[in-house]
Amino acid sequence: MVEITAFKGLTYNKEKIKNLDEVMAPPYDIISPELQKHLYEKHPKNVVRLILGMQKKSDNKEDNRYTRAKRFLDRWLKETTLITSDKPAVYPYKINYRVNGSLRTMNGFFILLKLDPEYKEIKAHERTLSKPKEDRLNLMRACQANLEPIQLLFIDEKDVIRKKIDELISNSDPLIDVKGYDGFNHKIWMIDDEETISFLKKQFRGKTLFIADGHHRYQTSINYANEMRKKTGSTTGMEPYDYRLVVLVNMFDEGLVILPTHRLIKKSDVDVSELIKKLEEFFMVEKKEIRDIGNNYELISKKIREDIETKNQHKFALYHSGTYYVLTLRDEKTMDLFSSGRSKTWRTLDVSILHKIVLEHLMGINESNIEEYVKYTRDDEEALKFVDEGKFNLSIIMNPTRIEELKAVAEAGEHMPQKSTYFLPKMLSGLVMYKMNIEKK
Repeated sequence: MVEITAFKGLTYNKEKIKNLDEVMAPPYDIISPELQKHLYEKHPKNVVRLILGMQKKSDNKEDNRYTRAKRFLDRWLKETTLITSDKPAVYPYKINYRVNGSLRTMNGFFILLKLDPEYKEIKAHERTLSKPKEDRLNLMRACQANLEPIQLLFIDEKDVIRKKIDELISNSDPLIDVKGYDGFNHKIWMIDDEETISFLKKQFRGKTLFIADGHHRYQTSINYANEMRKKTGSTTGMEPYDYRLVVLVNMFDEGLVILPTHRLIKKSDVDVSELIKKLEEFFMVEKKEIRDIGNNYELISKKIREDIETKNQHKFALYHSGTYYVLTLRDEKTMDLFSSGRSKTWRTLDVSILHKIVLEHLMGINESNIEEYVKYTRDDEEALKFVDEGKFNLSIIMNPTRIEELKAVAEAGEHMPQKSTYFLPKMLSGLVMYKMNIEKK
């Protein structure tokens, strides 16, 4: 059974930090080295120092990015740069943003979720990798805190939960109102009345949740809890480490968007003309010349998106040297040859078709060497420009994974290929945190 609970949130003190915009940051896993440096310079108490501290050549066991994060956290707590709420609460969260020319609002709320180590009610759709988990585990060990939330989806077709929350916050000012790195407007409120908290707890009994963003952090929390149980001997299931800070969002929320993640291929032995001939066995291939457009990547990407848009076919585009090829799968049954042990939903994902037929079968790129040959971008124009600049041999422009596909794959206990989903908007780090306050025994 899904269990959620209110918590005493840790937030920046508005009396100490006059402009909260300056101390917020993107999620740690999308912060580039350049952005990390910029965030460090932006404000001496930017949350990046906690979630993704700088590394130094002199780092050792006693002084490293994790121990420094702990020292920053302890110092900011002591000097009340960070403050804890008086009562356990839930934190409604709204993100107002613009995508593809339209204004949207994502609705969710921060709360603690009891961990489900066996993934019975909490469903995952991606595999986790050892390096990111070890990194986040080291940070959790040092700080004993959830410094960033993870995002999970729930099903509420009648939108009962959002309506209830909106009734309570509609006439109140937000606790925090900031402009994020992305230019989006992020707002949170605080609700600490027991009636509402009880209502939310009841609503989630019997529900299934789906991890949208934060697979590595969720599994890291499970690993940390296992570690702490052995260390403390406590098996109550009610310790601070048995819970995880999350943002819960209705799967049908109109403000939730999944963007495609395009593939960039760098492989010196690729002969594109030969590859196109081989592709014709499995795909209808339509060649599109765009040399007359020049380097207007905005216009080219718009044309490609229009050409691969589809409701029930499997389409993507291969771009190479001023030309793109629209690839349409001839027959879904083809995938039975390459992944017969998988569910039909998995076999008919665009990313599965791409990875099994194009990358593995035709190009020799598989799970063991994919990191060597394949990079990713969510930027349509970047996917074209990098090829023209010679950084990559070709790129493959994708359609987004649909939310119902994610749900079906997760329910079947399967995992999509890496980088199958990219949710928008991204949660902002620094809004509210969870300090575990584990008692020494």
